[in-house]
Amino acid sequence: MSEDEHGRITIRAIADEAGVSVPTVSRVINGRSDVAPETRKRVEELLNERGYQRRRSTRAPSRARLVDLVFNELDSPWAVEIIRGVEDAAHAAGVGTVVSAVHRRRASTEQWLDNLRTRASDGVILVVSQLASPILEQLRHLGVPMVVLDPSGGPTMDAPAIGATNWAGGLAATEHLISLGHSRIGFIHGPKQVLCSRARFDGYRAALDAAGLPFDPALVYDGDFYHQSGFDAAAALLRLPEPPTAIFASSDQMAFGAYEAIRQAGLRIPEHVSVIGFDDLPESRWTSPPLTTVRQPLAEMGALAARTVLEMAAGNDIDSPRLELATELVVRESTARLES
Repeated sequence: MSEDEHGRITIRAIADEAGVSVPTVSRVINGRSDVAPETRKRVEELLNERGYQRRRSTRAPSRARLVDLVFNELDSPWAVEIIRGVEDAAHAAGVGTVVSAVHRRRASTEQWLDNLRTRASDGVILVVSQLASPILEQLRHLGVPMVVLDPSGGPTMDAPAIGATNWAGGLAATEHLISLGHSRIGFIHGPKQVLCSRARFDGYRAALDAAGLPFDPALVYDGDFYHQSGFDAAAALLRLPEPPTAIFASSDQMAFGAYEAIRQAGLRIPEHVSVIGFDDLPESRWTSPPLTTVRQPLAEMGALAARTVLEMAAGNDIDSPRLELATELVVRESTARLES
């Protein structure tokens, strides 16, 4: 039987001995009704036998007061949009928000966990591509409700997830370019370990297949969602013996980098190369020319994540373990019909 650093029996230990999941034990502890009677009895007996100590709180049990919003980094414009959505929903519910960045460093993550224990947050929204298993275990042991929010979330965190229809967005972007007569379409990939990156690429592939166009691996370059990688990938695409007539960058920031590579090559958008991005960041409409892109409802995703974690904190059921909000093609002036 495992214990935490204070010598207390953990929820994970109870779950392992009872042969059930950690959320099931949490539901029993919180008096939820959606547990089978036999399972409830077995878990309650173990809780009593092992002397499990429930978390003490001076707050009203049905009202959350604070949620944590956690990013890998805070240097992306889409982070601002997510924060705005979370803040709007939290403020409407009378709940405070704590924003943190763990910077993919264990020391930063451990410090955040220590702070989380101190303030006894009622819920955590994770906008991180991955967390080490021991960190996830500590979060589960704390019994704090968790929600994972794309675009950086992964499938292995055993928590409800809020995302967008990335595959459909990738499909729509590529279909738009094909409808304009483009058949050699370069693709700048996001980080391959991130689900949304792979979904956008799969949408690109699906659109090519549906149109009967061959997939050319030489037209695909890796990026990391940031400007420099978009610049480097676009510059490499333009150096090909037969360069693409259109480029689909799977983030707006990479599209902005592609703009500069095209300018330095002495070419014009969209006369020589059409460009399409993904995200619809606020600055997309102010580029020259304004960027055609796929709108990802980042603020709405943040608001939904906040409402979801607050529902969990109040002990309410979540209808679906994963919710996806629709993406939308936004056509501006960076894409044009291919002139023969």
